[in-house]
Amino acid sequence: MEILDYAFMQRALLAAVLVGITAPAVGIYLVQRRQALMGDGIGHVAMTGVGLGFLLNTSPVWMATLVSVLGAVLMELIRWYGKTRGDIALAMLFYGGMAGGVMFINLAPTGSNANLTSYLFGSLSTVSQSDVTAICLLAAFVVLVTLGLRRQLFAVSQDEEFARVTGLPVRALNLLTAVTAAVTVTVAMRVVGLLLVSALMVVPVAAAQQLSRSFAATFAIAVAIGVTVTISGTVTSYYQDVPPGATIVLLTIAAFILTTALATPLARRRARAAAAAQAAGDPAECVIPASRAGEGKVGV
Repeated sequence: MEILDYAFMQRALLAAVLVGITAPAVGIYLVQRRQALMGDGIGHVAMTGVGLGFLLNTSPVWMATLVSVLGAVLMELIRWYGKTRGDIALAMLFYGGMAGGVMFINLAPTGSNANLTSYLFGSLSTVSQSDVTAICLLAAFVVLVTLGLRRQLFAVSQDEEFARVTGLPVRALNLLTAVTAAVTVTVAMRVVGLLLVSALMVVPVAAAQQLSRSFAATFAIAVAIGVTVTISGTVTSYYQDVPPGATIVLLTIAAFILTTALATPLARRRARAAAAAQAAGDPAECVIPASRAGEGKVGV
């Protein structure tokens, strides 16, 4: 294939695959916790890290990782202790992150708004070998956490009080989820962009929930959708010369619409099967009620 003859496209496709895996893998826990917009907030904070990277002449990816992790931890602390005015504190954190990124990158000798734009909305041609190395290492961490601790993270995401009673370290797991989300944002920012990464963390999960109610199936379908749309969006961006981040997000939304259309007859078939089972005197299948199907909860 012609597209694979170029080194920058090889790097872009590898980064796209990793983003397609990691974003939904973390997003499923955020959706369960009803923190779907957490990735968007972390993306705002990560802008300060990108600006600092240019200002200090260090890797923007690693600096954004450090700053976004600190921001995610601070967000969790605000959630725990800032019950009354936590929303104001979070707003200042988000907008301060955006303002800090713009300020630092304009103070940097080699920085400009054009540099910042590539991180905000993604840019295939600027993915360097060092970026790919950083993305691979960070993606490995995300996959290790989301798969290795899936039972514990699922339990905390479903019901913190029950998880605490069973002896799980709830606060530590909440912090780990926040840190993993922050790492995922920096993994995705070179392909999707900081302002659009939240969509890739949430929409594939929402699409997968249209087809499945079990956690394992939802996880697998969401990752499959994520990888499909990131590769498709990257290839489309190359051939049609369109922004990669916007293309990927629009394809993700199209996937959600498609799965919703496919799920409608499936839901009707399940409802008829359940009605027939009750009429026959069989025990009803334990599923999520239709009234809660859109709330983001899925069963194990």
